[in-house]
Amino acid sequence: MARSLNTTLESQSTEPPGLTESNLGYYGWRVVLAACFGVMASFGSLFVYTFAVFVKPLSAAFAWNRESISLGFGLAAITVGICSPLLGRWIDRFGPRRIILPCMTVFGCGIASLALLHSALWQFYVTCIVIGLVGNGAGHLAYSRSISTWFRRRLGMALAFVMVGAGLGAMILPIVAQTIVTRYGWRSAYASLGCLSLLLGLPLSWRYIVERGQVRQESAPIEHPGLTWQQGLRSYVFWVIVAVLFVSSISMNGAITQLSALLTDRGITPGDAALCASILGGSSVLGRIGVGWLLDRFFGARVALVVSLVTAAGIFLLARANTLHAGCFAAALIGVGAGGEAAITPYLLTRYFGLRAFSTLYGFTWTFYAAAGAIGPVILGRAFDSTGSYASLLAILAAALSLAAAMNLLLPNYSSSFAKDLP
Repeated sequence: MARSLNTTLESQSTEPPGLTESNLGYYGWRVVLAACFGVMASFGSLFVYTFAVFVKPLSAAFAWNRESISLGFGLAAITVGICSPLLGRWIDRFGPRRIILPCMTVFGCGIASLALLHSALWQFYVTCIVIGLVGNGAGHLAYSRSISTWFRRRLGMALAFVMVGAGLGAMILPIVAQTIVTRYGWRSAYASLGCLSLLLGLPLSWRYIVERGQVRQESAPIEHPGLTWQQGLRSYVFWVIVAVLFVSSISMNGAITQLSALLTDRGITPGDAALCASILGGSSVLGRIGVGWLLDRFFGARVALVVSLVTAAGIFLLARANTLHAGCFAAALIGVGAGGEAAITPYLLTRYFGLRAFSTLYGFTWTFYAAAGAIGPVILGRAFDSTGSYASLLAILAAALSLAAAMNLLLPNYSSSFAKDLP
């Protein structure tokens, strides 16, 4: 009986004989599907992309200004950044599944608890901090580790399909949230989103998230080749990746979190503004798939350069968007960039540094990404409170991102010893 159970578990967590990454029956694609839905219900999708929907309802309910509300997002982002290296270290040590399940539980309950907010800002801020504490333990950081153990030749597409979950969330969840807010109020919307996170994230992660080569889901993670996290931090390649990501995060997160408020200020209805946010999510899905295809065929640094320039163009156009069509087009370009960036960072880390300390290094990139993500919404909120407009600062951010994009030209070819056999 015990031998039969072990055989069953092994067949569930290792690829069937004769199947490769190109076969749909390959077990790794089940891991990708589970991760896709998990990411859809995670911090980077559910919290980030619906935040803009709640800015005006919270301001109307409690007389909070936009800078104060944006600070809640900033606190969550900063907390994600501080905790990501530690979460990454735990994922490298204990495996992703043991971290994802408790973090997803706390995250979903935290989102639902926002339905109980009162007029004291500290309650909102504390809840955002708790959400940030576990945010990356149930997001890209955790799922990317498992995916990267299953794929080599199709790693770009695999990571892209995982990030499609965030795109689907960005496309669907703002409309869902806005509909519930309009019909039943913002409290019902927060409660519904929290329950949705638990239902999408927990069951599939419990069933399918496992590293390649594990005999059973409860076993220790596999040792993989690559640099230590200390060696990675001493590499200039790592800091080039971080620098580009930092500027990109300030620009993208600032634009995304203020998108709904910006467009409605210019006479666009809340429903149409939510449509623009949905288009951003939809284009991010296409961006993820397209960038994944490109990463498997072209040098990643050049792909990253193009993606950053597309994002900068979208932000520049958003600064001047006064119509629904202009807002939709700007949102679509930003979505392509946001979607592509999500797949590029983990891909480059695996190619330059291997999997030995992948989650830890990815966690450090999230520290800088989240810090920048906290800065963007706050400075844009302050710009509006001071000048009544977002336009000038958005144009400056677009120019800064264009300059940062050129830093991708400094990245060398993949030449590490552990990467020599990679395609």
